[in-house]
Amino acid sequence: MSNSSQMKVGKDGALDHHGEALPTLSKRSADLKYEKLLNLPAPKFKGKYPGSSLFMSFGYFCLNRTKEVQFRNLIVSGKEKIPSKGGTLCTAWHTNGVMDPLLVILTHPKKAIVGARHDLVLRPVLGWWARKFAVQPVIRKAELVRGGCSEEAATFLNGRSLRALADGISTGYASALFPEGTSHNEAHLLRIRTGPMRTIITAAALSDIKSRPRPVLQPVGLHFRVRHHWRTDCWVEYGDSITIPEKAVSKELKEGLESGGWKEPDFESVCALRDNLEEKLAPLTPNAPNWSTNRAWHLLGHLRNRAIGKTPNDWREEVLDARKERDKLPIEGDDLLMKKANSAADILYQKSLDGRDLTISGELRKANPLVGIARIPILLLSLLTLPIFIISCGAQSILGYKLGNKTDEGLDARTTFQFMVAMFVSLLLWPFITLGIIFSIPIISPEIISYLPSFAYNGYIGWGLTILFGTAIIIVIFWVVAWVNILMWDYLQDSLKAIRRRRLSRDSQGEKLVSLTTSILQEIKS
Repeated sequence: MSNSSQMKVGKDGALDHHGEALPTLSKRSADLKYEKLLNLPAPKFKGKYPGSSLFMSFGYFCLNRTKEVQFRNLIVSGKEKIPSKGGTLCTAWHTNGVMDPLLVILTHPKKAIVGARHDLVLRPVLGWWARKFAVQPVIRKAELVRGGCSEEAATFLNGRSLRALADGISTGYASALFPEGTSHNEAHLLRIRTGPMRTIITAAALSDIKSRPRPVLQPVGLHFRVRHHWRTDCWVEYGDSITIPEKAVSKELKEGLESGGWKEPDFESVCALRDNLEEKLAPLTPNAPNWSTNRAWHLLGHLRNRAIGKTPNDWREEVLDARKERDKLPIEGDDLLMKKANSAADILYQKSLDGRDLTISGELRKANPLVGIARIPILLLSLLTLPIFIISCGAQSILGYKLGNKTDEGLDARTTFQFMVAMFVSLLLWPFITLGIIFSIPIISPEIISYLPSFAYNGYIGWGLTILFGTAIIIVIFWVVAWVNILMWDYLQDSLKAIRRRRLSRDSQGEKLVSLTTSILQEIKS
């Protein structure tokens, strides 16, 4: 499939060696600080984590808590396909910035060492954590062609990073690389690069040298309902693993790696493995010529279920139903059923609706008042705790919104900023807010102290215990209040959808939609 104009093509018209347009560089990615990248510490492959055990364990905890907030529903399947022995190099298509590798490393059963765009490891705050996580910097063709550094320098740095990744994978860790080389907006794979193949073949050779089980290449499907929306649905799909062919791990490769440097695997073996990966990975994406076609497939999946009186149980089933439509219907535009589905799906999309908003008969659903009544307690609790939410999460909400909508990284980086702000700003602010509350209590409300345990605010030990237990209790309160208001946000979005359905049902577009969906249902049933 050809690449469409949705890709972030650079204004300077820079092309790679295949003649394909390179993506636009953000300010951060254009600022290539080569000397600092060279001085980054090497990872240590001992114990459970490839980086700092203390900070990685705490980081995983914080990342998992933020992940729970980020997605309304997160489904993970196929983990049983990951071999229990040996390392794993996961590869997926790349449409959602830092969220893509985060989802892989947070759902994989093994701890991961990750390669990432060079600027990630040098950013304020985030870069410090990335270095503690042993993230390895990679210089892309997009930076190299535009003169960020010489090709020789980039080759050296990338070779060192790939060697570090291969060492980690051969030791038994997981890793994630994205073969398209850039995050994008397409509904299908871009041309895939050879970096992951070179890395996993090298890791297999190093595993032989270390007398360890060989690693595998693991295709992963990352499916987002609306990838740039906070509280969207996500399905992480681990596909069948790919073993490394015996002939790819040559004697010459092993001998070249034993010196501790980087040696390129055989080019033909790399290309063969790349073709195998592309064949396995493409079906785990929408694999559509454009998003309009993919939306039509999803709508047809919904309507086929409606025709037999069923509805998909979750986002995973919706994706699988759309995949069935993809594999059975033509996409050239000459099929009448597909034309109708395209028209109906476009009407729904323009109103931020989808197949879930239709009834068994193909009409727009009406709001259920009983659901609204059941949610009144959460509404009241949200209003009561709103002042606490503003104090604890107000800064994160405003900053995440502004950064996500004003970044020059593109729409695919929107949730990256929201996720990072939610995590790091909370880590930075909450301790200071809790200390402010604890120290202000004796001044603002001294009578409260009489209701506290006897040790509270009593001597150095009492102050220490007060700060320790007070901080823990206040942070738990902040977390509970945050979840109450997150649930209220979800319910608000459901109510707004109900309003949009009602408005659509009353205009000509709604009539056209019902005409199309009922016609499709009749054709499906006949």
